[in-house]
Parts: sequence; structure tokens; C-alpha cells
Amino acid sequence: MTVSGYVRLVWRGGRVRLRYNYRLYPDASQRQTLARLFGCVRVVWNDALAKRKAARKAGLPWIGGGDLQKICITAAKRTPEREWLGEVSPVPLQQSLRDLDQAYRNFFDSVSGKRRGPRMGLPVFKSRRDRRQSARFTRTAFRLPGDGTLYLAKIGKVEVRWSRELPAAPSSVTVIQDAAGRYFASFVIEVQDAGQVLPNAEAEIGIDLGLTHYAVLSDGTKIANPRWLRRRARRLARLQRALSRKQKGSKNRERARIAVARQHAKVADARRDFLHQTSTAIIRENQTVVIEDLAVRGLVRGRLAKSVSDASWGGFRTLLGGKAARYGRRLVTVGRWFPSSQLCPCCGWRNGKVPLEVREWDCPSCGERHDRDLAAALNILAEGIRLREQVAVASPAGGRQDMVAAGLADTRNDCRGRVRPGEAIPTLAPPATYDAQAA
Repeated sequence: MTVSGYVRLVWRGGRVRLRYNYRLYPDASQRQTLARLFGCVRVVWNDALAKRKAARKAGLPWIGGGDLQKICITAAKRTPEREWLGEVSPVPLQQSLRDLDQAYRNFFDSVSGKRRGPRMGLPVFKSRRDRRQSARFTRTAFRLPGDGTLYLAKIGKVEVRWSRELPAAPSSVTVIQDAAGRYFASFVIEVQDAGQVLPNAEAEIGIDLGLTHYAVLSDGTKIANPRWLRRRARRLARLQRALSRKQKGSKNRERARIAVARQHAKVADARRDFLHQTSTAIIRENQTVVIEDLAVRGLVRGRLAKSVSDASWGGFRTLLGGKAARYGRRLVTVGRWFPSSQLCPCCGWRNGKVPLEVREWDCPSCGERHDRDLAAALNILAEGIRLREQVAVASPAGGRQDMVAAGLADTRNDCRGRVRPGEAIPTLAPPATYDAQAA
């Protein structure tokens, strides 16, 4: 199965950087050359990391990237122990040192608070037993001849399975070998973001993520949870039992390991395809998308860890944010402490905590009967509209398209009073049929 599409989106001064993946099919000699290249990249990384660790332990000054390149590449090629570094292109070796500098920069920014998100650790040594190997080529070390192949320096022309055309000339390409032994070419493309804005849509949607249904939308649509890993659980169990019986270090064990890795790769490919199609359909049809900020890192430590990891809610939210920014939509994130499943979307009555096995409940205030997930989606949409208007009043000039409103959760309103203004409650539309695969 060929994997392609948008993997990462980064804004840089009015331009957007996209990453496209394509399947590579190198021949036997090219696979050997790529294995040698991956080993050289790994050795240069480890040598440079060891130099910096030794300098820090000895109290010596910081070794810059230019000095590392002279020591770990230029000078190392002249030694008998590292003379084989000259058999591969020097560009991926230089990029490995740049990656090391970026890893240190991420760590320092994380410690100082400049980098948002989870705390980043120090760079670690790479092992030849790592199941994912990669090497990055810049424009000087690769080209697209136009005959459907990819030319890599000191490797030659490699067959590519082009699933779509590249929108612009790539600035770099990363050759990746995954745990299943498959090869991919990951191109970085810079395009203008102005031409990607979609026409305005009148619809606004709230999304309640779950496990019974993958997502319940505020218009009544329920997207089924495919449960990709559960579908292949029996086959994976059989293959893993066969792997455990193989002798360590034998060729039979390596073949059994690859069989297990291929099954996991099929699960990951199916999940990624579903997330892309579902997120694209939602972004195309709605101008504003409101989603709840779930504590995924905490949920994966509980008894539902396997199901939560299989659902990949974090990846789904990341895709929604990137596509909303690119296509001119607005993504609003509601704080995780907002009681979306406890409120009546009609009158605002707070029902309190309800056990998970209770999927429907009656409002004692207005008498309406609510579906738990659908009511949560309606409440999320109403809260997103309120937060959007509040941000618009605070900054009339406008701001980013993706608004994270978790910081506004503490100033929501009185817990004992009505929590919704009447004009912000959307009307309940009749349920619609949603086909995520055909979207």
C-alpha cells in the first residue's frame, strides 16, 4: 500500500511547508548502498554526540556544528577506522549533524520554556537495531529526472510509486526505511498558502470524540470507530507467538519479525488514511470546527489505553488544525474541564456526573431526552461559539485561525447557574448519513 499525503504543515512567513510521502522500490544493490548510507549517518551522529558529551564532562567549551563537521566527517575520512565514510554522499552526513544541532536546540528551548508542549529530552545515541533508519538529501544531492524515478547521489535512479504530482519543486527529500523493510521518499514542498483557501461555508460543527463511535457531530452524524488494531488482533497474536518461538539472531526470527512489523504497518496505514479522509471532509464542509481538548497522555495510562491509542485522537486533532489553517477554516479548542456530557443543550441544566454505561438521560428541567454523545457535541459547539465571540471582542483585529481556549475555562460562569445564553444554542438537525471512506 502506497502512503502519501500531507504529514506535517509548518508556516514560514506567508508560505506553508508540506511533506509528501511516496513509496520507493530500490533494487538489491541499491538496498545495500542505502544500508551503508544509513550506517554512516548513524555513526556520524553518534560520534558527534559523544564529542559533545565528552566536552561537557571535561568542562570544555561547546563544540559548534562547523567544528563537528571538520572532526567527524572531514578528518574522520582520512583515518583507517572511518575511511568508509567517503563511499557515500557527504550531504546526508552533514544533515545528520544539523539534526543533532536541532535536537539540542529543542532541548534547550524546552527547558527554558520557549518551546511549547511536552518536555524534550537530550539527544540519545542511535543503534543499528533501530527499526527506523533515515537519511536526508538536499537539492544538491538529488533530482527528479522526469522519467518517473528519483536520482540520489552515489545511489542512482530509484523507482518511485507516484500516487500524486508534486505541487512544486521539493527543497529536500528524506529516504526512510521502516520496521517492515519498506522504503519511502519524503519530500518537503514550499507553497503559497493564499491559493489554498476554500470558499466560505455557512455550517459550523462541534465534535465529541469517543470509543463507541469515533466521533459524534453536532448535526447528528455518527462516525463509526473502525478499531484498526482490534481487527488484526488475532492475526497479530498468531504471528507474535511464532516470533517468540524463533531462535534469537537467526534468519527465521528476522523473517518472523518482519511479518509482525508488516501487520502493524497495515494497521498504521489504514488508520492514517481514515484520519486524512475524515478530517478533510469535515474541514471542507464546515467553516468553524469545535473540538474538545482531551487529556490523551493521561488516558493512555488507564485501562482503556489500547483502545485510546488505537483511536489516535491526538493525530486527528493535529490534522484538523493543519488543514484548517491551510484552507482558511477556524478550529476552536474547548478546555478539557468543560462538562460537555453533563449539560442539557436545550436549557443548560447541569445533570452532574453520569456513569459511562448511561448513554441517554432525561433533563429534569425541560423534560427533553438526550443522547449523551450528541448532547456533548452540541454543548461543545455552543461553548466554541461563545469562546470565539469572546476572543473576537478581546482582539477585534483578528488572530490565528486555530484558537486554543483552555486558558478561558476558569472564567466560564457560575457552576450553579445557567451556563448557556439562549441565542448561542444551535438547533438540532436531523441525523445525516456520513460515509468517511467516500468523502
